[in-house]
Amino acid sequence: MPDDAFEPGPPHPATGPPALPPAPATARLRVVVADDNPVVRAGLGVLLSGRADIQVVAEAADGREAYEKTLHHRPDVVLLDVRMPGVDGISALPHLVGIAPVLMLTYSRESEIVHEALRLGAGGYLVHGEFTADQLVQAVRDTRNGRANFTATAADALLAHMRHGTAPNRTALPLPDGLGAALTASAPVRTPVHEPSPQREHSEGLSQLQPLVGQSSVSGGSVFPPNRQQYGLSSREVEVMELIASGMSNQQIAATCFISEKTVKNHINRIFTKLHSTSRSEAIARWLGTAPRDPGRHP
Repeated sequence: MPDDAFEPGPPHPATGPPALPPAPATARLRVVVADDNPVVRAGLGVLLSGRADIQVVAEAADGREAYEKTLHHRPDVVLLDVRMPGVDGISALPHLVGIAPVLMLTYSRESEIVHEALRLGAGGYLVHGEFTADQLVQAVRDTRNGRANFTATAADALLAHMRHGTAPNRTALPLPDGLGAALTASAPVRTPVHEPSPQREHSEGLSQLQPLVGQSSVSGGSVFPPNRQQYGLSSREVEVMELIASGMSNQQIAATCFISEKTVKNHINRIFTKLHSTSRSEAIARWLGTAPRDPGRHP
């Protein structure tokens, strides 16, 4: 055989066509959970992160922390509670929607709060106890894709608002005290409630938001609210009375207001005296303006 003859060597380990690069993994839907209840946050974290396409990237205990975590992580969806200490969800909402879609996930079912959350840009509104785990997961996915989800209470409130909104000369119901009152012009706000105070220092994001003193609710009732100033309740008594009217027990009111049950009972005793009531149902009826007028008592 000639010296320059070709002699095949050992087979090359890479035989056949070149291997294709691995397919890129589908990006997981990234979520920030904002709720002041650590048990709720933990439960949502386990539920959502247990899905192959969802990841909880951060948790927050109030509106200010929710804004900071959202700004840092840039999630696909924010799950936002309404009532939180410090900066509540309604106050933080207009600052969050400029960064990521927001899905309200809360126990707050008052019509005025539902309306305000949607007006400020929430992409849906779910009330605890009205959805299953699978429905929540689908709502999170839908929110990322721009599809709105509402549980029954929120849907009813939205429908009622749309119907009432067509009536002429209708008096608008005020927002519950202590909700949605603190907005700044420095963050991405869709519709500011009022201008920031000139005495506040200029800073970024939510740095100008102040903690809210009252976190009360307004119960459903007639479109024209009764004259409640006649009873002379203090701001704390108004808060407690509104929670009573929403159906909360003394224990739930104590947890919501961060006071003891004994203090709640003291407030209730004073409220009953001022409302000339001897029971919860009678006090609620007077507060909502549904009790029959007694000429021997206050108008």
